Amino acid sequence: MKLQELYELAVHQGIEADPRGKGGVELALADTRQAYHELKEKEKEEFDQDRLWNPYDDTRILCGDPGAEINSILAGIDIEVGEVLLADRLREKGQRIDAIVAHHPEGTALARLHGVMHLQEDILHNLGVSINIAEGILKERIREVERGLMPVNHNRTIDAARLLGFPMMCVHTPADNSVFRFLTTLFDREAPRKVKDVVELLKEIPEYAQAARHAAGPTIICGAPDRRAGKIFIDMTGGTSGSEAAYEQLASAGVGTIIAMHMKEEHRKKAEKYHLNVVIAGHIASDSLGMNLILDQFAARGVQITACSGLIRHSRLQ
Repeated sequence: MKLQELYELAVHQGIEADPRGKGGVELALADTRQAYHELKEKEKEEFDQDRLWNPYDDTRILCGDPGAEINSILAGIDIEVGEVLLADRLREKGQRIDAIVAHHPEGTALARLHGVMHLQEDILHNLGVSINIAEGILKERIREVERGLMPVNHNRTIDAARLLGFPMMCVHTPADNSVFRFLTTLFDREAPRKVKDVVELLKEIPEYAQAARHAAGPTIICGAPDRRAGKIFIDMTGGTSGSEAAYEQLASAGVGTIIAMHMKEEHRKKAEKYHLNVVIAGHIASDSLGMNLILDQFAARGVQITACSGLIRHSRLQ
């Protein structure tokens, strides 16, 4: 496959699994297109044209020829300079590496990470939080994330990949959306009654089972094993952590248990205050699950995959 085809396939998978549904995604894209048409010509020159069809600012081809033929990739959760050097070393030893695929964003995809956080507004609304409240509590958090990313050296890894001749792309929210759909489908079907049942169900998934063997698997950080799970919120997508103010609204909306990749201590305290159960599924295990669901689509089309940087590779292809 060509690099552009891999990129478009990943975005397509993200849209298929998007919590907003295809209609919601199209409305978001329509807003972006309208905003683009209202720009002055000088402003249009700076506009990322991919935003007109790709709703995920954190998923991009970062360097390399989009038309490059890709037969083998090195894929990992975090791709930094070390992983680029690893790809070069593998190539020196005779292993074919045509491109590098990261999960966590770099370059412009990292600089615009805050853009995908609006997805969280729709997730909260779907759970029963009024949309005006959802938008209100996320407004300052999105600005905070944007400001926090301003001083980051966004292109450091990309420069290394370019100098060593590796095309590079990142797939963030499409993979996270895939985790969201996978787990939502599973938990809707199985309907675990207690918090301990939530943990056991997660451990039946290969990525979480392997993480558990390395002390990084599903863990209860709020609540107790024998408490009833109630309504479950799968918190797996939307760029990065949302607002602390969300927990009161989630409790009011009837949520009983949150299943998250990770949670800051101040957020945990808020969840505890409102008597929410919280199960941390595991950050890297969750990211691995999402990436595997995308990578399987690549593999089904003949692309060979070498895993690195914490990626727990498990194929679901027959």
